[in-house]
Amino acid sequence: MVDPRIAKLAKLCVNYSVSVKPKDQVLIRGSELSFLLLKEIYKECLVNGAHPMVMPALDLDYTFYDHANEDQLNHVSPFTKFLVENLDVSISVWCPHNPKGLTNVDPEKIRMHRAARRELAEIFNARAASGELRWVGLPYPTTAQAQEASMSLSEYENFVYRSCFADKDEPIEEWKKVDREQTKLCEYLTSAKTLHIVGPDTDLTMNVEGRKWENCSGKYNLPDGEIFTAPIEDSANGSIRFTYPGIYAGREVEDITLTFKEGKVVDASAKRGNDLLQQILEIDGADRIGEIAIGTNYGITTFTKSILFDEKIGGTLHLALGSSYPEVGGKNKSAIHWDILKDMNEASRISADGEVFYKNGKFLK
Repeated sequence: MVDPRIAKLAKLCVNYSVSVKPKDQVLIRGSELSFLLLKEIYKECLVNGAHPMVMPALDLDYTFYDHANEDQLNHVSPFTKFLVENLDVSISVWCPHNPKGLTNVDPEKIRMHRAARRELAEIFNARAASGELRWVGLPYPTTAQAQEASMSLSEYENFVYRSCFADKDEPIEEWKKVDREQTKLCEYLTSAKTLHIVGPDTDLTMNVEGRKWENCSGKYNLPDGEIFTAPIEDSANGSIRFTYPGIYAGREVEDITLTFKEGKVVDASAKRGNDLLQQILEIDGADRIGEIAIGTNYGITTFTKSILFDEKIGGTLHLALGSSYPEVGGKNKSAIHWDILKDMNEASRISADGEVFYKNGKFLK
């Protein structure tokens, strides 16, 4: 018998996050490790009258980077492009075989391949912003991820399903409640012109005038719980030091400090993985901020080395280098969108137009 939490998560994904409708062309992606969840999502899409297709995500990334030549690293499959241009719904189940699988891959190869896929990212983001494409990413708990989070598999399963409200009687109603609460914060911040972020080794300002704040309440990610926008591209000035390691292609970049001038990174350092950090910043558009966000899910309290969970932690802020989301007014374009996380629970505050609305990890509004 399937864990009832898996069935609830599938129903939440299909009926709330992406609202699958009759005749929708739906792509469902995930590794064979997540078969039970993939099957439930597939079944739910069929019940809704859609046309779902499951694309297994095999563990071949290391093989690709180990053997691909420069032409292959720069190649973009026309079949992949066709899917991005024509899908109605994209559902991705994140369930890696080995989160550390690309640790020893040459970062230049990763940079080259990600840069080549910039057009795909732009098409995807533009269609999502216009409403033509609905998408969601959600987790399936595995032993490898549990080890990364320093938990047993049973503990990690409970953590995953609890964070998505899949342990509740009515998960959809729980996320609707989150949506109502966060709407007030978004309305307040959408009227703001400037942000000022202060914390340990951090003093950063940016202009957000005219930019919308997005209410993340289970529509694009499960679990969810954040509000975000995209700053004016040339407005960031100052420095920020991140508390947690940035995870990129399975590699950890620790103790990152970034300094911005007129929106662009002018100095960057990391105590571990600095070579990868410098390679990432060479990707076109990766030296500007694509997103500034505040985590609102106070039910997630553990750093798990999975950004799907970590960026939602209540009492944290995260900044993304690279592409911004057009739906909030962002204009920066890049092949990457890399979220990096900062703890805001001590000696920290965020001001909007000079008014402190967030202090030591809590909203004052």
